[in-house]
Amino acid sequence: MRRFALAVGVLALVLLAFPPDTTASVSTGHTEAGIASYYHDRFQGRKTASGERFDQREFSAAHRTLPFGTTVRVTRKDTGQSIVVRINDRGPFRNGRIIDLSREAARELGMLERGLVRVRIEVIRPPIGNA
Repeated sequence: MRRFALAVGVLALVLLAFPPDTTASVSTGHTEAGIASYYHDRFQGRKTASGERFDQREFSAAHRTLPFGTTVRVTRKDTGQSIVVRINDRGPFRNGRIIDLSREAARELGMLERGLVRVRIEVIRPPIGNA
């Protein structure tokens, strides 16, 4: 019984030290549809989940599962306007929302006044080292 407890303890320590990668592998062409939102100004300069500092002037975005560094095309369903952003954060954490955009990306997409728009996202380049 002591050996079992010791083994469980060691396994727990290994998992804490080296947590499994929870991001999904992704390939070019992967698509999703849902609602896009954009970051509030109060997040300017804060660290993102990837460790980068958030900059509202960059074309970046948050997604729940796409690997950091993934490049995606975001297309508004109602107007056909599209932009390209890089995933560098996690979120959004509201039902139905699939991507949170930086202010500059949202401005370019023409969604600042509406705040939320229906979009389609398509992976155009996985991060390096991910196929």
